[in-house]
Parts: sequence; structure tokens; C-alpha cells
Amino acid sequence: MSYISRLVRNAYYLQPKTHYRAFSCTSSNNTKEWRISRGLAENRTSEGVLTDGPDYTFLDGRPTPLLNKQKLRVLKQRQYASQIVEMCSELDFAKERHQKLLKDEADTKQKVKDSWLKPKGSALLKK
Repeated sequence: MSYISRLVRNAYYLQPKTHYRAFSCTSSNNTKEWRISRGLAENRTSEGVLTDGPDYTFLDGRPTPLLNKQKLRVLKQRQYASQIVEMCSELDFAKERHQKLLKDEADTKQKVKDSWLKPKGSALLKK
């Protein structure tokens, strides 16, 4: 009997073991969607009172210097603003150029149409 029990025990341990770990990221996706739907940042540590505010204040009211990440954020926002202004001016230029090209094309078509039919004979003499 001990031999059979040993075989059963060994057979149990020799079976391939498959372990499945349940992993779901729906809660983090739902949290992200919830924050975005409320107009908040996607990452809660990217901005906020604790992130944007100074670490300390002077008692005499002097302004505290910006932290390194705050400086980088300000520089990045300035860069974004300059890119937006540049792209808006390029867009305005493209719109004006397109309108000018359309007008030139219409003028060319009208000039061709006007040159198609010309008065001949007595109609030419009346003018």
C-alpha cells in the first residue's frame, strides 16, 4: 500500500503545473477615463497643488525660486506657445495662398472663355 501511495504522490508532483495569474488593467483604464472625463490630468502626479506649489515660503513674503521641474515645465509651455503661433501664421499664409490660387485660376478660366467667341463681320464693325 505504501508503494501505491508513493506512486500516486509522485504522479501528482510530476504533472505539469500551469499557474495562471489573473491580471486586469480595466480599473486603471477606468480611472484614467474618469479623470479625463472630469477635465483632470491623465496622471494625478503630473500637476496639482502639491506638484505646482513651492516646497517652502519665506516669512518676509519674498517669492520662492522655481524648482527645476517647474522651470522645465515653463520652458516647455513657452516652446509649445511659440510653435502654436508659428503654425497659426503658416496656416493663415496657406489659406491666403490657396484663395489667391483659386482666384488666379478663375481669372484664367474667365480670360479663356472671353477669348473663345469674338465678333466677326458686321458685328465687328458695329463696335
